[in-house]
Amino acid sequence: MFTGPPPWSGTLPAVRRLLLVVAALLLAACGSPDPAPPAVGNTGPGPCSPTTTIESYSDALEGRVANLSALATRPDGTVYALSDRSVLYTLDATATRALGSVPLADPAGQPLDSESLVIDRDGSLLIGDETGPQVLRYSPDGRLLGALPIPADIVGRTQDNATFEGLALQPDGTLVASLEKPLTGEADTRLLTWRAGVPGPEIPMPLPADLGVSELVAVGDGRLLALERGYDETTGNTVHLMLVDPRTSPAGVTVLADLGACPSLGATAKQPQRNPLLDNIEGMTITGRDPDGALELLLISDDNDNPQQITRTYRLRTVL
Repeated sequence: MFTGPPPWSGTLPAVRRLLLVVAALLLAACGSPDPAPPAVGNTGPGPCSPTTTIESYSDALEGRVANLSALATRPDGTVYALSDRSVLYTLDATATRALGSVPLADPAGQPLDSESLVIDRDGSLLIGDETGPQVLRYSPDGRLLGALPIPADIVGRTQDNATFEGLALQPDGTLVASLEKPLTGEADTRLLTWRAGVPGPEIPMPLPADLGVSELVAVGDGRLLALERGYDETTGNTVHLMLVDPRTSPAGVTVLADLGACPSLGATAKQPQRNPLLDNIEGMTITGRDPDGALELLLISDDNDNPQQITRTYRLRTVL
């Protein structure tokens, strides 16, 4: 979902879509035209909360890639970055340079509003598309391999542009998808599950009325990390790092950090923000674990092709 001024529809004119696909193919063939600039303004780690520290941020991708809504760490340390304009990028391990990209299309050959991403155990990619909504399976080179069935009880009840913003794969193979906003007429949002491609239990998840779930990541013990995100014209973005336990109903939710409370590290913002470090953060992936078990996180913001927003990455460390 797009947040920030001005609102964007998520539907591109046909000519612009064609240009986007051509650009993606050129990048895939040629790689980045020049080295990415170094990370800017990093003044050293600082605490966001008792459990979470921000290590650094970088604007190196600004002007090079845009509309990034999801991340997934690959086995070799490089990172998939999914654009909500139907393009899958591969970033280097530092997440400062795009190595290549492939365009994506739905079963009808149309572009996706691609918002969420997970690497399945066989190496294929599961991508959440808000247009359907639907969850589609792709090969790493962008070939469509199939689709998961959507639970009948949510069809026609989702809020527009507020569906599968997060996907996570549990150790037992269960796929979990988060609805960004509750179904029409409900107070809680939902976590949907699939096991071996078959829809399973749906778990209600409490959610503040002014926030939505923008990302979901499995931590490996049955729990999930989530991002809650909102936007206000006068105060900017609100972004919370959450720990979610889907083994209870409703899901247990604990705030690990308000990213607005992190030190700014010298960052600047192009629009009003209560902390200039913040922007429209939509993507998150676990890149490693410290020897003491703390999770190393990479986050990314979606600039919506908006000159008042920025493509920014963030490195965080959190203890569960």
